[in-house]
Amino acid sequence: MHGEQHYLVGLDLTGRRVVVVGGGTVAQRRLPRLVAAGARVEVISPEVTPAVQGLVDGGEAVWTAREYADGDLDGAWYVLACTSSPEVNARVTADAEERRVFCVRADVAVKGTAVTPAVGTHDGLLVGVLAGGQHRRSAAVRDGLLSALRDGSLADHHDQPAGVALVGGGPGDPDLITVRGRRLLARADVVVADRLAPRELLDELPPHVEVVDAAKIPYGRAATQDFINTTLVDHAKAGRFVVRLKGGDPYVFGRGFEELIACAEAGVPVTVVPGVTSAFGVPALADVPVTHRGVAHEVVVVSGHVAPDDERSLVDWSALARLSGTVVILMGVERAAAFADALMTGRPGDTPVSVIQEGSTRTQKVVRSTLASLAADIAEHGIRPPAIIVAGPVAALADGLPFHS
Repeated sequence: MHGEQHYLVGLDLTGRRVVVVGGGTVAQRRLPRLVAAGARVEVISPEVTPAVQGLVDGGEAVWTAREYADGDLDGAWYVLACTSSPEVNARVTADAEERRVFCVRADVAVKGTAVTPAVGTHDGLLVGVLAGGQHRRSAAVRDGLLSALRDGSLADHHDQPAGVALVGGGPGDPDLITVRGRRLLARADVVVADRLAPRELLDELPPHVEVVDAAKIPYGRAATQDFINTTLVDHAKAGRFVVRLKGGDPYVFGRGFEELIACAEAGVPVTVVPGVTSAFGVPALADVPVTHRGVAHEVVVVSGHVAPDDERSLVDWSALARLSGTVVILMGVERAAAFADALMTGRPGDTPVSVIQEGSTRTQKVVRSTLASLAADIAEHGIRPPAIIVAGPVAALADGLPFHS
């Protein structure tokens, strides 16, 4: 079968039997998309990889644990020959052709009656590329198409209905926004942006996009939440698609659910796009894993906008002090001394602490300290918001390692 003769077609495999002969890494790569297509997948192989076993254990595929045998293709709509034996693959292909069932032969594609394209998805589109057996070329073209679709440089003329998308922009580096978040941002008519949202992304917006500053500057001027809610609702009701671009994740101390409630009460449809929260992402970029086997079995994320003794506080600081795991404090620079004192009622003063300012950006600054020295070290190094405070044994795990920042 010559590459230029291939006829690219979409198969509806929902509820239809698909036989995969072989349970190795090739089958492991092919199975997830077959399962996602709704196929009734049967794997025939004496052994399977752990990933294939996981699909079987999860009820997403059936495994017949033996060698391929006559009659295994009866009732099949589609066949993949993925064994490490050319002889077995040839036999499977011949049996499939005799039954007029299309068969992909993984080891020698041109000897099968079907080939698997390089495939990717984008916003409801399924993109498939064939390049006459030049697999690297088809994969490269697919990746280029998907990248162009996702960054908006290749328009797909897909109208975005009016409404609001609450998009988590990640901890600051524009590369850390999700693919879906970036795609929706490229379709926005209006962007309501936080101060901590990735600023570089705003420069990529087309000229017609209206940008609304919703900055909340610590201890300074700030847009009120009522103003933000009203802005989202009014623009959406005027027929526009509004992206509420927030730093981190919309639901981690980001008031995202307040904005969803305001939109829901006004009858405005909302899409929520989670983001990489700074509580976990920023420590990771500073060589601090918030959990580590045998070191921390819990991680608690705390808002530091009120002190431990403030009547508005909802945090049981005495309970946190008794825990041995990780405490991540957001918005805690101003009250760092109070938080350290509260934790030292149950933890030793030499408990490691890492403070990361402006994490994930080119101006990231990291200070290593302890609970007893935290306030003094913050003052000495001029730490200012936004900064993350991580307290617990994990904060010192990278000490002495060659890559330690």
